[in-house]
Formats: sequence, structure tokens, C-alpha cells
Amino acid sequence: MHQTAGRGDAIKHVFMWPAFLIVLVVTLFPLIYALVVSFQAIRIVPPLPPRFVGVENYADILSSARFWGSMWTTSVIVFVSVALQFVIGFALALALHHNVPGANLYRVTFLLPMFLAPVCVALIARMIFHPYLGPVNDAMSGMGFGNIPFLTEPNLAVAVLITVEVWQWTPFVTLLMLAGLQSLPDEVFEAAKVDNIPAWRRFRDITFPMLLPLSVAVIFIRLIEGFKVIDTVFVLTGGGPGTATETLTLFAYNEGFKKFNLGYTSALSFTFLIIVIIVGTAYLAAAQRVMRRYA
Repeated sequence: MHQTAGRGDAIKHVFMWPAFLIVLVVTLFPLIYALVVSFQAIRIVPPLPPRFVGVENYADILSSARFWGSMWTTSVIVFVSVALQFVIGFALALALHHNVPGANLYRVTFLLPMFLAPVCVALIARMIFHPYLGPVNDAMSGMGFGNIPFLTEPNLAVAVLITVEVWQWTPFVTLLMLAGLQSLPDEVFEAAKVDNIPAWRRFRDITFPMLLPLSVAVIFIRLIEGFKVIDTVFVLTGGGPGTATETLTLFAYNEGFKKFNLGYTSALSFTFLIIVIIVGTAYLAAAQRVMRRYA
């Protein structure tokens, strides 16, 4: 028995370690190579030989007004859209959990945007908000407001991007929060009803605290995913007008695939990674303090 178990363990390691090493190499090599490149000046067009420049790329990034502008734009889109996604998604999950009329139809309908490719969603939004052919401007003209430059006025363009993000990813929040609501024990709520506790107090004192860990996780996922937004912005506004809607990922794309400035782009990518880590760490620390209050 012991010999058979030992032989089985040996065979397990024979199959496991090569796969583990391959995944490790495939994952770490591009990361380490990009880190090395971030300390060099490398340009493909026109071709220039690699030249070590130390932290010069990072210094140029931190002193770039365009970088801070894209950082501000990304932050506005992410934080506003994620806040709206959570509030609307939680409200929809509560409505569906309480079996409003037509709940089954709503569940299917609300989930459809999440299954569409972001590029398709951006193309649809681009047609909807077209200054001359879009139905939104047709309605505005019918009400006497005239054509509104939704995609060419900076603040309106950012608002459209937030709207598109909310429309597409609110179903994700709804799905997870609905699953959380359905997993809560019914006995607690039945006891609260027997004690004649109002619905808003049941939500404040029972539902929300019990779903707080799930809420923290859902918001964290959407924050991290939101910072990576590029396809919607690229198709809908292209970062314009000017660079008013340029996000960090689109900024890196423009530097890497249009200017072919690989060293600067690698440094920009690692700067972006550090920002996401800082934001995520700060959020989790704040969330832990909030959860301690409800513990």
C-alpha cells in the first residue's frame, strides 16, 4: 500500500511540475522583460538601439500633464460608473428577489448587456448618440433642444462613457447580489417580520450587513476591471475630443502602437499597475474598517 501511494505521488509530481514551470515561465518572462524594457529607451519606428536610461521614463510620465489628465479621466469614469452600477444593481437584485411581476423576464433582459462584446456596445452607443442620425438627438430636436454634441463635448463625452459602462456592467452586479440575497437565511427575516420591524430597517440592520462582504468583493472586481477600460473608449470617442476622454490604457496603447515608444509604454504600464495596486489596497483597507463596524 505504501509503495503504491509513493509511486502515485511520484507520478503526480512528474505531470504537475512541468506544467507548473511552463505556466511560471510564460507568466513571469513577459513581466520581467517588460520591467527591464521600462528602464530603457527603445523605439521601433524609427528603429533605435536599446539604451539604458534608468528611471527617466518614469520621471517623464510623472511630469506629463497628459498622464495626469488620463489618470483623472479614468478615475472619474471608474468611480462614478462603479458607484452607479452597485446602487442600481443592488436595487434591481432586491426587486427581483422579492418577485416583482415579470421577474423571470426581467432576469433574462437585464443580463443581456453583459453578454455583448464591449466593442459592439460602443458601436451601438455611437449610433444612438450620433449628433445628426442618432435617436437621442432626434428626440432632443423634437423637444426643441437642438443637436447636442454628446461625443464631441468633453464633459458630455465622459458622461456617455459612464452611461455605457453602467448599462453594460450593472447586470454583473445584479447577478452576484441576487445570488447573495437568495443565499440569506429566511428565518432571520421571518423573525424580523414577526417583531414588526419596518422594511427599511430590515435592509439597514440585516440585509446590508449580511451582504457587506459580498458587496466589497463585487465593488473590488468592478474597480479593477473598470481601470482596464479601453475598447469602449477607443470605439466611442477615440480618446477625444483631443485627449479629454483618454484613459490610462488608451494612453499606453497610443504610445506603444502608434508611436512605437516601447520603453516609455512599458514604464507607463508598470506605473498603471502600481496605481491599481494602491487603489485596490486602499479600498480593501477602508472596506475592512467598515466591516468591523458591522461585525
